[in-house]
Amino acid sequence: MRIRRLPETTANRIAAGEVVERPAAAVKELVENALDAGARRLRITIEGGGIDRILVEDDGAGMGPEDLALCIERHATSKLAEEGLLFRIATLGFRGEALPSIGAVARLSITSRLVGAPAHAIGVEGGHVGAVTPAAGAPGTRVEVRDLFFATPARRKFLKSPRVEGEAVTDAVKRLAMGWPEVAFSLEADGRAVLALPATDRAQRLRDLLGADFAAAAVPVAGEHDELEIEGFVALPAHTRATAAEQHLVVNRRPVRDPLLRVALRVAFRDVIAYGRHPVGAIFLTLPPDAVDVNVHPMKTELRFQRADQVRGALISAVRRALASGAGASEAGGASMAGPQLGHGANRNAPWAAGRVSAWANAHASAEAEPWAQPDVVGRGWAEAQAPTGQRATPWAQPRLGMPMPPPTLAATWEAPDPSHPLGRAIAQLMETYIVAEAPDGALILIDQHAAHERLTQEALGAQRREGSVRAQALLIPAVVEMAQADAARLVDAAPMLAALGLELEGFGAGAVLVRAMPALLGAPEPAPLLHDLAEELAEWDSAMALERRLDAAIARLACHGSIRAGRRLAPAEMNALLRQMEATPRANTCSHGRPTWLKLDKAAFEKMFGRR
Repeated sequence: MRIRRLPETTANRIAAGEVVERPAAAVKELVENALDAGARRLRITIEGGGIDRILVEDDGAGMGPEDLALCIERHATSKLAEEGLLFRIATLGFRGEALPSIGAVARLSITSRLVGAPAHAIGVEGGHVGAVTPAAGAPGTRVEVRDLFFATPARRKFLKSPRVEGEAVTDAVKRLAMGWPEVAFSLEADGRAVLALPATDRAQRLRDLLGADFAAAAVPVAGEHDELEIEGFVALPAHTRATAAEQHLVVNRRPVRDPLLRVALRVAFRDVIAYGRHPVGAIFLTLPPDAVDVNVHPMKTELRFQRADQVRGALISAVRRALASGAGASEAGGASMAGPQLGHGANRNAPWAAGRVSAWANAHASAEAEPWAQPDVVGRGWAEAQAPTGQRATPWAQPRLGMPMPPPTLAATWEAPDPSHPLGRAIAQLMETYIVAEAPDGALILIDQHAAHERLTQEALGAQRREGSVRAQALLIPAVVEMAQADAARLVDAAPMLAALGLELEGFGAGAVLVRAMPALLGAPEPAPLLHDLAEELAEWDSAMALERRLDAAIARLACHGSIRAGRRLAPAEMNALLRQMEATPRANTCSHGRPTWLKLDKAAFEKMFGRR
C-alpha cells in the first residue's frame, strides 16, 4: 500500500483529538487563553454539557483584525517570542493549537476588540475558515463554540451524557480558578448559575471552592528549597476522601494531575491516614519556567521536573511539617484557614473539628483495675501503681503512660479549662475506653484512649530510632513464643532489623521464637500477640519495599501492642497527662492506622442535635 499525504482538513481533525477530547478540554483551552491575555473577569456559559454550546467572554487585551486572522491557523501563537523560549514556558497556553483544533471539529466564532479600536469577528466551521469582518463587541474577546464534534461524528458518539460532561466543565473551571484568585469567574449551565467567584485572595478562593468543612480542617503548608516555593493548605488526617479527586496541585499557576506530586502527597500522609483513604489539599508550587517542562502531555496536565527528587522531597517535607502539630494545635493557634485569616471560628461550620467521622472502638484484652487510683510514683502507669488488695496479678503488665503525672484532681471538682490546653480538662471516662474532656471554649472533647496512646508511643519509638536505636529492656526470663514454622522463619530473618527497634529475638526450633528483650517504651506487654501480628506484617511486605518503610510499619505495629487498651480504667491525673502529651506530640490527631484520636462537639453541634437551629 502506497503512503499518501492526508488532506489538511483531515489531518487537522485528527490532531484536534489530542487537544480537544471533550467539552471540558475546550473550555480549559479557551479560559487559559483568556487568562494569558490578562483577563480580570471571565464569563463562561455552556449548554448541553458544552456539547451544544460553549461561550467564553473575557475583558483581556483583545486582538486586532490581523491577529484575529492568524489565531485560527495551526502553530500560530503570540506566546513564544523566540524559539529559545520553548523550554521556558511562562504562560498557560502556548502550543498554538487550541483554536484551530476547536474550529476543525466544531462551529467556532471569535469576536475581539482592542481598547480604543473597533471590534472584528471571524468564523470557522469544520475547518473551513471565513473572512474577518467588522462586528460589535466590548474590549476583550468573545469565543463561541457550537455543535462540538459535529465534523467528527464518531468522536461525538463517545461523549458522555450532558450532565457528566457539564460536571467535567465545572471541575476544569474550578481548578483554573484556584490558581487565579484575583480573577472573577462565573459559570452558567443551561441558564443556571453554577459558579460565581468574585476576585479575592487565595485563602478565600479555596474556601469558596472547597467548602467550610475543608477550611475548618485545613492547616497551612509552606516550604522553600533553592528557587522552589511551596504554599497552600492540607486538611488534617481525619478529613479524608475515598478518592484523590480533592487533591488540587498547581504548578506555576497551572493545574496539574502530575503523578510525581501525587505520590509525594501520599507519602507525606502515609503514616497518618487509614489505608484506602486519600488526603485533601490545595498546594501551589512556584519555580523557574526553565526548571519544569510542561510540553510532555497534550493537555499539559503532567510535567517533567529538572530536579524531580528535589521537588518530591521538598513537598513531602513541607506537608509533614504542616501535619506535625500536636492534637488540637490548629484550633488553639488559629493557624488553619478557618482561623483569623478568614475571620471565622475553626468550628463555626464544622461541628466535628477533627473530621466528620464516627468514633472507632478497638476491642482489646482488658486488665482489671481499681477506678481512680492514683499512681504512687511520678511517671508510673496505672497497672504498676499499688492498688487495693484483690487486684488480679498478671504476668504481663499494662504499658506505662510514659509521661509526668500532674497532682491528683477529683473528677467532680469543676475547674475552668486552661486556655493554653486546646484539648481541655478531663472530666470522665466512658466505657473504660473514651475520655471525656471540656475544651477551653466549652466544647465537648471525646478521646479514644488506645488510639491516642498508640500515636504517642509510635512517635516516641520513631524519635528513638532517628537518634540511633530504640532502647531495649531485657526480659528477666526470656519468653518462648510458638507459631507456624513459616512465621517463625520470617521473624528470624528480620531479627537484625527488629533488634534496631528494641525487639531482640532468635530462633528456638522449627516452630518457635525466643524473645530476649522488648522496646523499653512498651512496658511489658505479652509478646505472643505482638510477634504473631509482626509475622503477618512481614508476610505482606513487598520484596521491593524500602527499609525505611519497613521500619515505619514495624514501629506502628509495636506501638499498637504497647499502648493502653480499651477497657482499662484511668485515674483523672492519667487522663489529663494523656491530653497534655497529645497536645505536645506531632501528628497526634490520628493513630497509627489513620483513625482519629479525638473528636469535638461544639455548641453548634449540640444545637443541631437538639433541634435548636
